Amino acid sequence: MNPIELWIPLIGEYGFPIMVTLYLLHRLEKKLDRVTEAVENLSESYRPHMNKMNRL
Repeated sequence: MNPIELWIPLIGEYGFPIMVTLYLLHRLEKKLDRVTEAVENLSESYRPHMNKMNRL
């Protein structure tokens, strides 16, 4: 079933502002996951450089 088909009855039952809030939170969660992944990758890429700095 298409997610839109699930959302249409909820809009009628709970109201448009609540559904917009849920939609935006869902989008924000995906973006936060990407930011978390990028930070983890960044720390892994800096690890060899930090090892070199510690040897000095």
